[in-house]
Amino acid sequence: MLIQPAPQVLPSEITPRSMFNSRRQWLRAAAQAALLGVGGFGCGAEAQTPAAGKPAFRGAAPDEPLTPLADVVAKTRFRELEDDINVNLAQFRTRPWTVTVEGEVLKPQVFDIDALARLAPHEERIYRMRCTEGWSLVIPYNGYPLSEILRRVQPTGNAKYVEFTSIHDPANLRGQRDVTYISWPYVEGLRLDEAMHPLTLVAFGIYGEPLSKPNGAPLAIRVPWKYGIKSPKAVVKIRLVEQLPLTVWRKHYPQHHSFWSNVNPDVSPSIWRSQSHERRVGELSRRPTLMLNGYASQVAHLYAGMDPKAMY
Repeated sequence: MLIQPAPQVLPSEITPRSMFNSRRQWLRAAAQAALLGVGGFGCGAEAQTPAAGKPAFRGAAPDEPLTPLADVVAKTRFRELEDDINVNLAQFRTRPWTVTVEGEVLKPQVFDIDALARLAPHEERIYRMRCTEGWSLVIPYNGYPLSEILRRVQPTGNAKYVEFTSIHDPANLRGQRDVTYISWPYVEGLRLDEAMHPLTLVAFGIYGEPLSKPNGAPLAIRVPWKYGIKSPKAVVKIRLVEQLPLTVWRKHYPQHHSFWSNVNPDVSPSIWRSQSHERRVGELSRRPTLMLNGYASQVAHLYAGMDPKAMY
């Protein structure tokens, strides 16, 4: 399925590919230097190697100016590593690592992370990502659609939702000891058709490098039309289920977070200020937030007949 760029991006906004590549090289070098003291990308021998060959570029999102990588890492909300993320990185090990896929499937499997990374060709996707706190980023990820994994385990007719569970290791992840306003492990979920949509990405890399620890190494799920809380990091289990999963934010704060968490500038849960505008990291002014984060032309059909005001 060919994914078209979001229509709100004007031709004049498109960054030339040569400029994109040179900018990425500069940002990569700058970020590696800035992150030298916090583990950087490499994580030593634990660094994730993408599938062989250069990832293909597809216009799955706007060719807007990229958020500098150092800002992407610094702005992450990987609560498992809070509050002193620089110190806690050393305790977070991404090898060995397996991902279990089970539940309502005909062929449950346990994947080694390196085999999982080679399961399908990698693509480069530039995604807008929007946080409920009112800031946003534009990030190039490397990976492949989640549907590549789901098709291989063959969902049964009872599979209606996909539940994701992140790593649970409180002995080594300080945030899982110190953060008490949610319970651990971090659990998120999608409806099956959302999970199968080609925009839903299994990310193994960022800026052409292995996914950094603060951004959810060794793999994270990226769902660009939803708020960032719906994109779980450091996933260890994918479970297909018949009933609506009890996700971590819906469990603890149901008055503020529905299961859906679709980006909607017209709905502002009371815990947050107005969602009609956002501040792109690195910019001083605020910009209007786009319905479904600018991906409405690609995903709005998933919610036909549903009340968008109930899907905050």
